Amino acid sequence: MVTQINPTPETLTESPVLTVTSGAVNKIRELLTTRNLEGYALRVFVSGGGCSGLQYGMAFEQNADEYDTRVEAEGISLLVDPTSLQYLQGATIDFVEDLMSGGFRIDNPNAVSSCGCGNSFRTSSGGEASGDSCGCGSCG
Repeated sequence: MVTQINPTPETLTESPVLTVTSGAVNKIRELLTTRNLEGYALRVFVSGGGCSGLQYGMAFEQNADEYDTRVEAEGISLLVDPTSLQYLQGATIDFVEDLMSGGFRIDNPNAVSSCGCGNSFRTSSGGEASGDSCGCGSCG
C-alpha cells in the first residue's frame, strides 16, 4: 500500500513507488526490533555523490515529512521524499546474504549504470562522476 502524506498533483503516481521483497521486510523488521525502534519507518533516499553520480541511502526515522510518500509492506513502513521519488519510482528493495557479504540491494529501472558495489548509480538525465568515492574499491 502506498500513501502520500500530503499529495500534490505532481506527486501522485500510478505505478508502484517501491516493491519490497519479503527478505528485505524481514531484515527491516529485525533491525527495528533489535534497535528498539517501535513506530519508526525506514527512509529510503537518493543523494548526490558516489562514483556514478547518485547514491542510495537509508535511515530509520520516527516522523514523516509533509510531502513524503509512505510505502507499507507486510507491516513495515518506508518513507520516500519527493526528490528521491523521481529516481526510485518502480525500484525493488531486497536483502541478500551470501558467503562474502550481505546487505540491501536496490534494483532500479531508472539507473542506466551502476558502480561495482551497487551503492551508486547514474540515470539518463544524471551527471557522471569519476573516481571511487563510494569506497567499494571496484569503481575506480
